[in-house]
Amino acid sequence: MKESCTVVVAPDSFKGSLSAPEVADAISAGWRSERPEDTVILLPQADGGEGTLDAVERSVRGAVRRSAGTVTGPDRRPANAEWLVLPQGIAVVEFAVTSGLALMRNLDPMHATSRGLGEVIAAALASGARSLVIALGGSASTDGGMGALSALGLRLLDAGDNELPDGGGALSRLARIDASALIRPPAGGVTLLTDVTAPLLGPAGAAAVFGPQKGASSHEVRLLDSALARLCDVTGGDPATPGVGAAGGTAFGFAEFWGARIVSGAEYVATLSGLDPALDAADVLITGEGRFDAQSLTGKVVGNVLERARARGIVAHVVAGQVDLHSDRWTQSLVGLSGSTAAAMADPDRWLRVAGAAAAVEYSRRIAARGGPTD
Repeated sequence: MKESCTVVVAPDSFKGSLSAPEVADAISAGWRSERPEDTVILLPQADGGEGTLDAVERSVRGAVRRSAGTVTGPDRRPANAEWLVLPQGIAVVEFAVTSGLALMRNLDPMHATSRGLGEVIAAALASGARSLVIALGGSASTDGGMGALSALGLRLLDAGDNELPDGGGALSRLARIDASALIRPPAGGVTLLTDVTAPLLGPAGAAAVFGPQKGASSHEVRLLDSALARLCDVTGGDPATPGVGAAGGTAFGFAEFWGARIVSGAEYVATLSGLDPALDAADVLITGEGRFDAQSLTGKVVGNVLERARARGIVAHVVAGQVDLHSDRWTQSLVGLSGSTAAAMADPDRWLRVAGAAAAVEYSRRIAARGGPTD
């Protein structure tokens, strides 16, 4: 007879494929197919990027999803927007939902805007939100959050007192900011969730590091970095504060004008979901993401969860679409199981179930090797 155990399944989303709750469900189904007697606890995670709303909704009892209708997408086409209402009047909004890179028809790094984020924030505040959590990640824009703040009443003016158009490129002409009509932040404060510690400017900043993935050429990266520097000159803000480069500098804008605090998204969601108490009672952890590589261990969900498991001496498994990092943890790639990236992407639910079953078999093998009960 097998010795039963408690398993915590705490993955990130597989970007462009499945949400974190969907990933957790599939892995759990695979594990249960091999070890139905075990207790399996599903705690999908996020770090502030794509899928944060899904993970928080699944983790927090009483969370309610609200629609904001359509807002201005990052390329100015309409985008459907929503936010979460948590107990105690906490509103959670996700940058990727309103202004994310995936919403762009064509990449446009100089003109993409964060305005839709501000519009959904305005809707959440109008509904009575007493505090605000903004999940920053997956951004299409490099505008310092000025598009979002403009939607909340901020006015960006050039030397002739004309309002600037949206987009990071226009900030090079910024001469003055009028914050007299800016909506006040909620009384309970504003928290920014991010998975990066990037400054705003320079070779490690918002434009240099993240601009290319938004379509910026090397010349456009320099222009955007200079435009963000102009924003700093006008505001007097500190561009070196860790994390202010998140979401194309949106963290800088909200920290400067709304006094928002920047925190680790992975830490915040882990605490919100009750990950630590669950791991205290667990024998096994399974986590995962689309690609397990060196970046996974630098503030991302998987690295954060693995560190918690290591501190408790818990057996840990990593399931990923692709595995590009040598690890002392047991790893399984969907590409390896399916035979190709195309096959893994075509039916990720199936291969996650296979991976979950493989993790259960591996755990049973380890128990048997230690001389524990088996079939």
